[in-house]
Amino acid sequence: MAATPPPFAQDASAINFRLPGTDGRIYALDDIAGTNGTVIVFICNHCPYVKAVIDRLVTDARTLNAEGIGFAAICSNDADAYPEDSFEAMQRFAQAHALAFPYLHDKDQAVARAYGAVCTPDYFGYDANRRLKYRGRLDEGRTSPPPAGVRRELVEAMRAIAATGIAPPGQMPSIGCSIKWKPGA
Repeated sequence: MAATPPPFAQDASAINFRLPGTDGRIYALDDIAGTNGTVIVFICNHCPYVKAVIDRLVTDARTLNAEGIGFAAICSNDADAYPEDSFEAMQRFAQAHALAFPYLHDKDQAVARAYGAVCTPDYFGYDANRRLKYRGRLDEGRTSPPPAGVRRELVEAMRAIAATGIAPPGQMPSIGCSIKWKPGA
């Protein structure tokens, strides 16, 4: 089922975490954060919205990393109910798409809850002081490629945040599959 994030609490602080990455390392927010900002995006392996943007997401993450903006993706889906989102499947997904950023496993879903993530993909863009400034989308693409020449909304927003510290106006929310919560969660 498609979901969209609610309006966001601008200037909310980034939540710290310690999560295993598909590369075998454990990552905390300090390991991800860039000197000019940080992007945390909640994704999964099986969502058609994620599959449609993953190559553009990798390209944009490389661009932002080169500009001092840290980047990480987190999968919080219930892997028992959705085995295609298991840690082993995440490792295969990371390799198949040559992810240019840590891909982290939030097995108990605590990080997704702390961030208020609701869908995949769900983007959180923080300034250098780790204050939330962007809760938009990658671009206007959905489950099919966007038209040629569309704005790179996440890249443009994070560049503006890095330069001015100000949240860009007119942020369009992401849309994607709902996070697959564990029963009783």
